[in-house]
Amino acid sequence: MMLQTSILAVFGLAAMAVDGHMLLSLPKPFPSQNSAGNGPLKDDFSNFPCKSTGPSTFEGGVATPMALGSTQPLKFMGGATHGGGSCQISVTYDAAPTKSSVWKVIHSIEGGCPFEGEGNFSDDSKAETPGTYTFPVPKNLPTGKAVLAWSWINLVGNREFYMNCAPVEFTSAASKRNDDSELLSQNATQLMERDTSAYDALPDMFIANIIPGCRVPEGMGFLKFPNPGSSVETRGKGKSTPPVGDACGTGAAAPAAGSGSGSSASPVASASPVASPPAQGTIPGGVFVTTAPKAPAQPSVVPAIPSPVASSAPPAAPSAAPVSSPSTPGGSSGTLTGACTTEGMWNCIGGTSFQRCASGAWSVVQQVAAGTKCTVGTTEAMIMEAAAVKPKRAIRFSHLHARRHFTTSQ
Repeated sequence: MMLQTSILAVFGLAAMAVDGHMLLSLPKPFPSQNSAGNGPLKDDFSNFPCKSTGPSTFEGGVATPMALGSTQPLKFMGGATHGGGSCQISVTYDAAPTKSSVWKVIHSIEGGCPFEGEGNFSDDSKAETPGTYTFPVPKNLPTGKAVLAWSWINLVGNREFYMNCAPVEFTSAASKRNDDSELLSQNATQLMERDTSAYDALPDMFIANIIPGCRVPEGMGFLKFPNPGSSVETRGKGKSTPPVGDACGTGAAAPAAGSGSGSSASPVASASPVASPPAQGTIPGGVFVTTAPKAPAQPSVVPAIPSPVASSAPPAAPSAAPVSSPSTPGGSSGTLTGACTTEGMWNCIGGTSFQRCASGAWSVVQQVAAGTKCTVGTTEAMIMEAAAVKPKRAIRFSHLHARRHFTTSQ
């Protein structure tokens, strides 16, 4: 009888290990997050981020609208709460994030997340986890569609790394729209750079237990993040512990490629695919956050212009021709795919959509903001203008960013 009871207990624990972990339930995650199971990410980094199996991981679902400066609810589902732990809420603007995407932390919870209690809350994987959690949305983020991630490192049991992702859309609050309209009329570039700088200054998502050289020790208390950011709350009780390992880093914003030691790096490095899990704080830029230094590109980085076909006409002056990156046209007219060499280059497609050379490859195609259109072609500075009936006002986008959605004043 004792043997039978022991066997049943073992099978019960095994069932909980498979079915009783945790899921993000609000903001509502991508459908793939539920179908992929509620366990942790694989410890070999293979399904980072978001239990990814490819671009289809980020299909479906409805983006949760979030006004800048608002406070948003955070809810979880599942019973294997592992005594809580430490969580972070992070954001990327990549439509289909990859291992190379940049995730910026907007809120950290040290201890007591996603549960303030000992052990496991329940053996029901569908149970709503008790507790009230919220997170603030920064006031100066670029508006538009983004992917929000909840990451969790548990307190009790094997230290693992959980991550669920949800589609969101950041919108301007009424007061911010008024401020932006006034600033836009004076200097559109300044408006974009302000919000971009605020995002870039946020700390990187902390990653441990699934990359070499960074782990959270067991039995030492809840995790204290190396850099939780300015929005942080401590809900844990008792002792806490920092992570262990040379790859844990500080969680500071990742440096641009080639900016580490003051020496110039080869531009080819940014085009190389990710071959192994990156060290903490060194993940390269995503679709729109390029890995090139913010200083103007040096002439040596621009690819040499091919020799023109023999002609009696004199060659055009280099300054008069638009700079373009040699790439392969994609399936849609004007769409570029594959590697690119001029970091930060823009490609406007049909006046209604655009993409950018970022991290050595052309990004996915994005739609321009409603009421605007771009000048067709490949240029170093994408030019937007209002498509409304009112007199057109040219808006020159900076070489740094194009994630802002401008609202035409009524």
